[in-house]
Amino acid sequence: MKTILLAPLDPVHDNAIKLLKRKLDEAGYNAISMPPGTTPEEVIQKSLTEKPEVILVSRTLGYKVAEILSQLLDLAEASGVRDTTRIGIGGMAITKEAGAELGFDGCFVGELKMNEVIDFIENRVPSVELTGKSNQLRIKPDITAGYTYKFYDPIIEELLERITSQTLAWVKDKTTIGIERAKIRTELLECEKEGNSHNQLLDKYISLCDPEIQNFYKYHTLPDGVRWLGQSEINRVSDLFNVPHPDFNSLRHTEKKPLFFSQYGTGCPIMDVYHIKVSEAWGIDGVFHFDPSWNAQKEGLLEGHLTHEYDGTILTLENLQFIHHFMEPYTLWNVRGHRGLNTPETQVLGHAAGADLFKINIPYGSTAGGTDPQRLTVDGIYSLMLAAQYGIPFDIPGNDELSGVPPYKTFAGILIMMALGLKLGARPIPKPLLCYSPYMTINGLMDDNMIDMNVAKLAVWRDIVDTPIWPGEPVGFMTHTSDRVQSALQTSLHASLAATMDVDAVTIASSDEAYSKGPISVQARVDTLRAVRDQLRFQGSIKTTLSPAAESIKDEIHEKITETLSIIADRDDFVASIYEGLIGSQEDGLYPGRIGAGTVNG
Repeated sequence: MKTILLAPLDPVHDNAIKLLKRKLDEAGYNAISMPPGTTPEEVIQKSLTEKPEVILVSRTLGYKVAEILSQLLDLAEASGVRDTTRIGIGGMAITKEAGAELGFDGCFVGELKMNEVIDFIENRVPSVELTGKSNQLRIKPDITAGYTYKFYDPIIEELLERITSQTLAWVKDKTTIGIERAKIRTELLECEKEGNSHNQLLDKYISLCDPEIQNFYKYHTLPDGVRWLGQSEINRVSDLFNVPHPDFNSLRHTEKKPLFFSQYGTGCPIMDVYHIKVSEAWGIDGVFHFDPSWNAQKEGLLEGHLTHEYDGTILTLENLQFIHHFMEPYTLWNVRGHRGLNTPETQVLGHAAGADLFKINIPYGSTAGGTDPQRLTVDGIYSLMLAAQYGIPFDIPGNDELSGVPPYKTFAGILIMMALGLKLGARPIPKPLLCYSPYMTINGLMDDNMIDMNVAKLAVWRDIVDTPIWPGEPVGFMTHTSDRVQSALQTSLHASLAATMDVDAVTIASSDEAYSKGPISVQARVDTLRAVRDQLRFQGSIKTTLSPAAESIKDEIHEKITETLSIIADRDDFVASIYEGLIGSQEDGLYPGRIGAGTVNG
């Protein structure tokens, strides 16, 4: 057992020394602490008696700091202590530069990190210097691990069986040009891998695209607002980020979950990398790719390293590979493709680029300015088959943040997607949203508080099915204002509330994401991450118990989910149910999508 001598070179400030002693004792070291006001002479005298392997001293007050620390090192040299003992320094008055200039063997600044202290004690090279890339041994988590997807409500299970059987029977033998392009893209990727010519395949792909996309391939004409990324721009990113990184510093201090995700989609892959790296440095567990709306409304996808002046980042294999290259190996990556004409091909490219998760929700993507329900049902089910084939879980975002759709209708749609995915061999993750939605506002359901409804929306899932739960997208939606402090606070309150309900993951927004009329700023993203970390630190591992009001809301949502599914099952036509508003009507603020209408074959 190694002996570590701890000495506060301050008259009163020894909190860090006390904390360090407790943690070193827990780690199995013989930690000996000295009292506040210890002098350099007393440290050396104690060292000669105890013969520690390491001395760790702290200094908080700034006056005479150089004089006192220099005296300590001079005495250590003169007494011979320095020959057998390594000396480290930390505290508010210390900087890395000062520690090195004075001649200390180690210097610790900022928040106490025990892995750094223990590396120093054991005379190990820190992992970031050893590997060139930190956290190589951190395992990327599987959000679906341990869940059986067993239904606890047999009535809902039976209704879902009826709905999914009808839906899959309707889809059988149907196809779209989106599916055909996805098949061609798969062949193109195989040809490139094997070095074979693929001109004929590419010509066939181009023939299935919209004129604007065809012009890109035939005449290298870029859509409005789009430009190529220059090689010098790409090289600068490599120079900046292909260097060692600090160790992962989780937002959570006590528990392994929830995982925290943020979205990117600045329009520029280079800016996306910056945002991802900052998010990783502040403890984010995963990110997801947000593509532009026009990208989803055109038949066919572009190629190459492209940037544009609008929201969302253009979905090309090259852009995806570029962004993924700079992610830490432990960062989970979701590629969204649930609401456009290129949904199946998005899954193909996402898989080729290394995605860990997909996002697929037919009822969401086929309403409110989205894709035609017939088209997205055929494309979406094919995409679920791809997710199962690739072994990639898919999440199912709710659409109650978009309109006045009540939670029970949103959840009925999510449950149908879950059941479809399970039937096809995929692993679904429902995403009930914690938000101040139009439905809540119009009906006054959060006039008193925002807790009862939100915890009820999470708890109802535990009564229905054994499944992972991932509140998103993002939590706190419609509570944010242009005040960055208020916005970050609301996100942190919603995120921490979800954590008290033992959820598996949470999606959070940058504090300017809800109102930004330009690029989302890194500063605002850090605001949110810091707020979430502090809120989690404040509440620790406590859990929420539902109030009587929340229990009542939960039971009502459960009952109305069953009623909604029963109506859809009796309608015996999933696509017609979307057209007719059974999962969200025009009165709720939704209407069927029109993009791609009339393009289903078979």
